[in-house]
Formats: sequence, structure tokens, C-alpha cells
Amino acid sequence: MIRIILSGCNGHMGTVVSNCARERGDVVVAGIDPNTQSREDYPVFPNADQCAAQADVIIDFSHPSALDGLLALSKRTGIPLVIATTGMSPEQIEKIHKISAEIPIFFTANMSLGINLLTELAKTAARVLGDRFDIEIIEKHHNRKLDAPSGTALMLADAMASVMKEEPEYVYDRHSKREKRKKNEIGMHSIRGGTIVGEHEILFAGRDEVISLTHIASSRDVFATGALSAAHFMVGREPGLYSMKDLIAATQV
Repeated sequence: MIRIILSGCNGHMGTVVSNCARERGDVVVAGIDPNTQSREDYPVFPNADQCAAQADVIIDFSHPSALDGLLALSKRTGIPLVIATTGMSPEQIEKIHKISAEIPIFFTANMSLGINLLTELAKTAARVLGDRFDIEIIEKHHNRKLDAPSGTALMLADAMASVMKEEPEYVYDRHSKREKRKKNEIGMHSIRGGTIVGEHEILFAGRDEVISLTHIASSRDVFATGALSAAHFMVGREPGLYSMKDLIAATQV
């Protein structure tokens, strides 16, 4: 059992995390949310500055604007921080990397084990096919998602770019261009509609053949489960930046 401070507790993912934590025997001791209505049996604080709860780990499924307060809370208390919020700016990501020298932080663009396996498969495919096949990423999410392309789509693109011979150009908007597709592009396409939890497809289109790698999340439970596994992994960790790769490696030991 671990004690959790849950940032974004009254959001859609916060509700799922609360339910999954209860099923696993973990305890959410406090929530952080601008909506301070308490839907569970723990107190809810409007921001991280006002949260004084004792806990083993902080899980964040909120909004990028909450980052500074959560980093300050973690630094002040020494409580490890699991960041599951997407849509961080490059400057915020740089800040996370820098401050991880002082506090233990788990940061990944997607908490799903399946997505992280897809990332490794995509890297292998890009290493073999990248200079001969055109690469396109199609991601689909519900109509409430704010950022586009998704953080996971960018994570997949970055992973493939890291093994390609030539640095690719990310292309998000083809309708404004009237030109032939360049060989060093990775195209990214975002679909928003209904209640789609999350779908990511990577197309490798070559001469007379197409290879497709796809991951479909059928419920938000997969992300909550991953975040709780990360939370257990982070308890007692030394300062540093950890990711799903570290969690997977520890699980295999």
C-alpha cells in the first residue's frame, strides 16, 4: 500500500486513478484540483501550495499550468513526482530535466505499457525502413483533448528520429502546402471526436507495400494502472529522471 497525493483528482483521469488505487489497496490521502468539491473521502486543495498532506508519492494527471506548483511541492517535501500530464512545452520539459537532479521524477508521454512497447517496435522499423519508406503517424482522441498532436505521437516520432540516418522534418499541416512529399518527413495527423480513449497508428509506406503498427486503448484504466505502477516504482527513489523504460527494466529483474 502507498499513500498518494493526486493532482487533477476531479478530472476524468483523476477519477479513474482514484478507483484503480482503491482496487489495488492504495490510498489517495489528498487531491489537488481547482474544483475543490470532494467526490471521494479525501480532502481536495485548490493548488499544490496549499497541500500539506503526508504521502509517499504525487501523481499528476492535471494540466501543464500546474507543473511549477507540483515541482515546488516535491522539492519542499521530498515526495517523488509521477508526471502523467501531456501537452508540456519544450521549456517545461527542459525544466523537468533540470530539476530532476534535485528530486525524483517519473516522466513519460504515455503511461501505457503497450505504447512503450510500440515505441520500441517503431524504432526497429524506422532503423530498417526509414530511408526507403514514408512514415506517417495518425492519432485519434476524444473531443475534449486540448493538445494536438498528442504527446504520444511526438514521443513516437522522436523515438524513430533518434535512429534514422537523416534527421526528419515533422509535418503537421499538409493542406497549406502544394508540393511533393519529401523523403525525410514524418507526417502527423490528429483526429478528435466522441469518446475515443486513444489510438495511435504508424504507417510505413514503401513501394507496393505498407506496414502498419497500431495501439488502441479501450479504456483509461491502462493509463491509471501504468501511473500506479510508476508510483510504486518511485517510492524511495533517489533524485533523478525516470521513465517507463526504467520501470520495465526493474520489472524484468
